[in-house]
Amino acid sequence: MKKYLGKIPEELQGLLNKVHNIAARKNTEAYLVGGFVRDLILGVKNLDLDIVIEGDGIGLAQDFASSLGVKITVHRQFGTATVFVRPGLKVDFSSSRQEHYPSPAHLPLVKGGSLKDDLNRRDFTLNAMAISLKDGKLVDYFGGLNDLRHKVIRVLHPLSFIDDPTRIFRAIRFEQRYNFKIEPESLKLLRQAVRLKMLERIHPHRTRDDLVLILKEKNPVKEIKRIEKLAGFDFILPQLKIIPKTYALLKAIKREIGYFHKNYTGRRPLDTWVIYLMGLLESLDAKKIKNICAKFGLRKGEEKRLLSYKRSQGRFLTDLSRASIAPARIFALLEPLSYETILALRAKYNNPVFKRNITDFLDIYNGMRISVSGDDLAGLGVLPGPRYRKIFTQVLKAKLNGQVRNKEEELALIKQLLRKRS
Repeated sequence: MKKYLGKIPEELQGLLNKVHNIAARKNTEAYLVGGFVRDLILGVKNLDLDIVIEGDGIGLAQDFASSLGVKITVHRQFGTATVFVRPGLKVDFSSSRQEHYPSPAHLPLVKGGSLKDDLNRRDFTLNAMAISLKDGKLVDYFGGLNDLRHKVIRVLHPLSFIDDPTRIFRAIRFEQRYNFKIEPESLKLLRQAVRLKMLERIHPHRTRDDLVLILKEKNPVKEIKRIEKLAGFDFILPQLKIIPKTYALLKAIKREIGYFHKNYTGRRPLDTWVIYLMGLLESLDAKKIKNICAKFGLRKGEEKRLLSYKRSQGRFLTDLSRASIAPARIFALLEPLSYETILALRAKYNNPVFKRNITDFLDIYNGMRISVSGDDLAGLGVLPGPRYRKIFTQVLKAKLNGQVRNKEEELALIKQLLRKRS
């Protein structure tokens, strides 16, 4: 019965043995549950450990964290705790519980329950399995293993999509990620929930979180197509229309993200979901996008990037499409923009000169700095003030255009500028 435990990556086995030993000392049992079990059976890497304890989950988590000397966050009202083992690896603990929904789309009310109760409250059969850390036995009350083998997504309850409409997003995400199919009865229930406009009843922040997860998928264009077919995007904004041109842009965005990852491995990680969101909202004007950002509680930096993409039009595009544009002008136009905005623009405008100028920026000009400092200016008798910025701007422009190459030439240029002003 330990064949499933034997599949667990070696780096995790020591941690899980420690959890089991602590549980044994407390005369209780610990189970791996949820997505980790699903992916373990499928042979998909997953480091999100989710453990259910038939008993005091928080107490066990505290002992586990103490044994490792690491941070723990406790949520007593939900009976849960998260232990942060190291960057990129955490373990979620909970006491087994049952739940009910006081009204559709409302957050559930929970209370203690058995392991079966705990598994029964989950979204789909493929996420409602557990593995005992004691003997490696697979606990599968609802046929999840059979559904995995037949590659189907099946809800546990007829009211599943009514109780929690975010399951509509998750069904589509899992279906497209694993190339599964939502089974006919579950698909019927999903469509009923859509007709009842259940997606519009979700708190916008929960909708945002699920949408971000979809846009973070390896190929979110598939998920977007499926959402558009099954539910539409009225839950974002009724005026949002997804047309063939939108899909062409989203596919181009996927190519540009691949281009960036291949050629600029040393740069900061991209927020790829922001770029896909730029493409998804392509048909809307800046005002509507700003309203969406407010409605769904996007951060200021995310809103800024979305709006900068929408507003980078007109002279900006004309200048960057000129073969004769000066490097300093390329720098001035692109340096204030994020990589996300730049890649979305590169995806939208399939102009060879425009793309080459962006490539030159990323290859050569991005982050270019001058060598001289304020101390150098002070040494030349320049008093601190607004004049410093003007001189530095002129030197940077000259460096971008290839007129100065090192600190000595920068200083020579500054002396020349000062003589002209004297």
